[in-house]
Amino acid sequence: MTGSTSGYDDQTSRQRLATAAQYDHDAVTLESTVVRYEDGPNRCTIAPRECSEPERLTTWISADLEVVVDLDDLR
Repeated sequence: MTGSTSGYDDQTSRQRLATAAQYDHDAVTLESTVVRYEDGPNRCTIAPRECSEPERLTTWISADLEVVVDLDDLR
C-alpha cells in the first residue's frame, strides 16, 4: 500500500493473502477455557486444540465472557 505505516507494501500484502487462501479450506478445532473471577469480568480464552505447549503460549485470544456469543445464535 502506498504510504502505509504498517510495514507491509502491496507485494507483501498480496503474498500474505495468497498464502492465507491456501489454508482457507483447512478446519481448525478450537477449545475454550473460562476463568471466573470474583472481583472482575469472567474471561474466555480460545486456542487451537491441536497445539503444542510452546505454541499455546502465543496462539490464543482472550475476551470478557460477556462479549462471547454462540455462533449458531448469530446465524
